[in-house]
Order: sequence, then structure tokens, then C-alpha cells
Amino acid sequence: MKNNNIYQLFTGTVFFLLIVLSSCKKDGNPNNLPPVSPKDYEGKVDGFTSSDEIFPNNLVAYWSFDGTNNELKSGTAPTATANVSFFDAGVRGKAIKLNQGYLYYAKQFGAFKKDSLKSFTISEWIQILNNGSKRTMIFQIARPGIFNGNLNFRLNTQSFPASNTSELKINPFFVTVNGTGTQDNVNTLRDSPGMPNYFPYLTPTIGADVWVHLVLTYNAETGFFYIWANGVQVGAYSSRGTGNNLFTSHEPNEVIIGANYNTIPDKAVSTNTDYVAMTGSIDEIRVYNTVLPDAFIYALYNLGKAKM
Repeated sequence: MKNNNIYQLFTGTVFFLLIVLSSCKKDGNPNNLPPVSPKDYEGKVDGFTSSDEIFPNNLVAYWSFDGTNNELKSGTAPTATANVSFFDAGVRGKAIKLNQGYLYYAKQFGAFKKDSLKSFTISEWIQILNNGSKRTMIFQIARPGIFNGNLNFRLNTQSFPASNTSELKINPFFVTVNGTGTQDNVNTLRDSPGMPNYFPYLTPTIGADVWVHLVLTYNAETGFFYIWANGVQVGAYSSRGTGNNLFTSHEPNEVIIGANYNTIPDKAVSTNTDYVAMTGSIDEIRVYNTVLPDAFIYALYNLGKAKM
């Protein structure tokens, strides 16, 4: 009888433990989320089927260069162009090739007015070589009659000879609230005074036929000004645009792609000869009136690589 009682106690205990353990089993879907099928993501990159799906409501200016030089959100054609041609091997469809060329838009874009453009993201794809002598301006929100534009997306192509395709200095800057001060960022620290030789130096590989994705972001609330190259943050001085150094889109303004006023015939505003009109290629310029989250910048890069 004693053994029978022990057996009943043992089996009862095991049965109880099985009930407890089964009730404590972790629910694999505690929030009752809908099921996800891998088929839902077929043909997509980072969850998107096209670059056009990235913050479409904040895209305020767009140059696809797919057979047209027009800015597509406003339908604005360039006022003047020089040495610009289309070719088929763009990031998406066609792109433009410049041979010391530029596109000039003598228009006050509504999206770039002072009250409209505060925080921003500017994304574009380029093919470029260093030239060892002159800087290159790849996108400028220019100020008529003034050398420095509101935003100056420049490359220090003078820093290295054309044979150097492993280094590119990216050195954009903007004009501050007082209209005369400027703030910049740069991806090069190696030869800066006081910086150790082992300090990180982030740069994309470039080439005449190598597409590079460059992005600028500016946050009007924090003043942070970031540079991205091929999905990586590469700027060294991102926190300079604070206090009285905030970006302001002074009016009136115009747009120049591949040049500044001093490299456009009959438009020179000073004797400065630091720049040359661009030799290289450009595709897919997108301007957003917000700071894109990091994951979306990386998605734009991946979508471009996939030509989507």
C-alpha cells in the first residue's frame, strides 16, 4: 500500500509539473501581430520596391536626369546649360555626363525659400575624379551676386591628382543666419594640425565609371550637419551648426549643378578661381525637407545599387 501511495504521489506530481510548464510556455506572438510571409519581400530592397517610396511626402525637389534636365517636382527647366549630355548607364535609367559643364536654374524654387527649407536631406549619385588643381561644386543653392551660396555641396578635388582614386575630400558648407558666416564639415582629418596619424579617415573609392552615393543632412533643431558616403557617416565636424551658426536659406536664391557663378560665363561675382565646372557624371538628385533616418539613407544607397 505504501509503494502504491508513493507511485500515485509521483505520477500526480509529474502531471502537475507538466501542466505548469505548458502554461508557462512563452507565446511566440504576444502582440497578436499578423503573419509575415517571405513572399511579401520578394523583389524588394530593405523593404522597398523603389527609391520613390522613401519619404515621398517630404521630397521637395527631384532631378532624375532620365532624358530630361528638368526639376520634376516643379517642372522647371534649366535657364542655361553647358557641356551636358545624357548616357544610358545611370543609377536609374539615364544620367548626365558633364565635361567642364553645368546646369543653371535662375529661379527661386518655392521649396528652397527661407520658411520652407530648414531641416533637409540632399541625396545624389556622382562619378568623379580628382584633378589636383580645382574644387568641384556638385550642387549649390546659390545667392544671386554673392560668391557663397546658402548651401554649397563641394568636393575638394584639388587635393589629389586624378591618379588617386582611393581618396576623396567631401567638404560641404552652408551660410549661417547672419548671411556672411559659414559652417562646414569634412571627411578628412589625417593632415589636420594636431590630429594623430591613426585617426580614422573615411572616404569612398572613386573613378570615372564608379557611382558614389553622397548625402548631406541638416537638423534645424540640433544644428547637426552630417555627410554620408555610400551609406556610411564620414563627416568629422557634424556639430558645428548651432547657436548663431544655424543654416538659413536666404532669399532670393537659385540652383546651380556642377558649378558656381564664377565658372559660368558672364555670371562671375568675384575674382576667386578656386573652382572649375564639373567633369564627371550625376544622377538622382533628391532634396527632402526633413532629416531622413539613418536606415532610410542606407536604403537609398542599396536601392541605387540595385537600380531601383
